[in-house]
Amino acid sequence: MGELVLIRHGETEWSRTRRHTGRTDLPLTEEGERQAAALRPLLASRDVGRVVTSPLRRAVRTAELAGLAGAVTDPDLAEWDYGGYEGITTVDIQRERPGWYLWRDGIVPGGPEHPGESVERVGERADRVLERVEPLLGDAEPDVVLVAHSHLLRVLTARWLGLPPASGSLFTLGTAALSTLGHEHGRRALISWNVPSSAAP
Repeated sequence: MGELVLIRHGETEWSRTRRHTGRTDLPLTEEGERQAAALRPLLASRDVGRVVTSPLRRAVRTAELAGLAGAVTDPDLAEWDYGGYEGITTVDIQRERPGWYLWRDGIVPGGPEHPGESVERVGERADRVLERVEPLLGDAEPDVVLVAHSHLLRVLTARWLGLPPASGSLFTLGTAALSTLGHEHGRRALISWNVPSSAAP
C-alpha cells in the first residue's frame, strides 16, 4: 500500500531561535533551503502520487526544493494558531506562567490575526486531512506526501494512531525531517519517524 509521507519544513529564523511560529508567514533561512534540498535523495526512490502542503511559504518552498512537483495547498495543514504566544519562546512564557506546557495548558488569545486555537481544534483539522488522503493509499497506490509544520504533523500522527490530539506531545520532530505513516495487517501504523535530511545517502 502507499504510505503517507510527512515532511516538516526547513529551518526558519524563528524555528532556529525556538519561537512559536504559527501563522506568521516566514521564509526559510539559507540553512533551511539547504535542508529542504537535501531531502531529494530521501524521496528519489518513492513513487509519489499526491503532494499537499500547508499554504504557508516555508512549507511550499520546502516542497519545491525537495523536488516535489505539482503540490496543492490545504489550509487545514497550517500550523497551530498560537494566539498571544505567537513569536514567543517557551522560556519567556514560563517566566509569566511557571510550569506552562503547551500540550496541557494551551494558549491565550491574540489579536485578530492570531485568535488562537485549542489542541482539539488542531486535531479536528488533522482529522479532515486524513479523511481526504487515506482513500488515496490503497493497494498498489503511490505515496501521498504532506509538507507542513511540527505541531500540526505531530497532532496528525497522534490522530492516525487513534490517540487524542494532545498525544502529539510524544513525537518530537526536527526541521526538514521525514516520517512515514502506513498500515500493518490492515491497521494504521507508524513506519518511520523524524529522519533528518542529513541522513540522505
